[in-house]
Amino acid sequence: MPKVTRDDVARLAGTSTAVVSYVINNGPRPVAPATRERVLAAIKQLGYRPDRVAQAMASRRTDLIGLIVPDARQPFFGEMAHAVERAAAERGKMVLVGNSDYLTDREMHYLRAFLGMRVAGLILISQGLSASAAAEIDAWDARVVLLHERPEAIDDVAVMTDDVGGAQLATRHLLEHGHAYVACLGGTEETPTVGDPVTDHVEGWRRAMQESRRSTEGRLFQAAYNRYDAYEVGLRILAGPDRPTAIFCSTDDQAIGVLRAARELRIDVPGELAVAGFDDVKEAALTDPPLTTVASDRPAMARAAVDLVLDDGLRVHGTRRERLKQFPSRLVVRRSCGCA
Repeated sequence: MPKVTRDDVARLAGTSTAVVSYVINNGPRPVAPATRERVLAAIKQLGYRPDRVAQAMASRRTDLIGLIVPDARQPFFGEMAHAVERAAAERGKMVLVGNSDYLTDREMHYLRAFLGMRVAGLILISQGLSASAAAEIDAWDARVVLLHERPEAIDDVAVMTDDVGGAQLATRHLLEHGHAYVACLGGTEETPTVGDPVTDHVEGWRRAMQESRRSTEGRLFQAAYNRYDAYEVGLRILAGPDRPTAIFCSTDDQAIGVLRAARELRIDVPGELAVAGFDDVKEAALTDPPLTTVASDRPAMARAAVDLVLDDGLRVHGTRRERLKQFPSRLVVRRSCGCA
């Protein structure tokens, strides 16, 4: 069968090919409802399928959004990627996902690949964006929205949660249970000192401890963000001579590792040890005991990031309209902290 073209649709609908384009692309000009219905009926009757490659070549943009995450195997990033994909679908876009594995060269690989594909925009969750990556973004004049983290190397529109305030909420709550102090699992030596959520979680813990006149000396422990490394660190902390009675973990994945370590050492949670995390991944409600944690509104954050990266008004008179969109954190109380 001969290929159905846009001209065929226009003839059947009794309109111009330009009007057909406006209907297919939802703009840039409005189309009267009755005319739109005729065009859509013609498309359905003829079985017309737009040539997305040709459209991309003509507009120099695709219907794709690039999303770079550190590691989609970690529950938080997996859930965030899913939320971005759903928000993009609502806008008629598809998402390409690349995992940087916390490596600069892999992040640069996906950055160049997505920009070369002429994505409509790029959503970036980066722990430590390099200066060369920032220069690459500037060279392409790409639409970029930072999500969850705000690397020091790039000052772009960002969508984040109140990480410092959320960590303060969790630490204060643990202290209100009467603990002498709260230990903290932070990041590693490689964790950026500026713009990283875990750094902000540690800062929130530190502020809450100082507010209650508790010392933080010797009570901050380094651990990678995943449960496996946190489990090993948890074993060392909990088997030591000065075992804490409460631990705030910078991520839920870390907290899950600590819960496993406590179980192996036969330490009762929350009877002998209170634990709180940050992120409220779905698995947090299913741990034993269920994990007290800090929640962020991931669907709203993802929707905001997609809207910003697709918004033609992202730049206003050469300046950014809204450089930081911050969502509040909230404490989700479950049994791991000692609450009934």
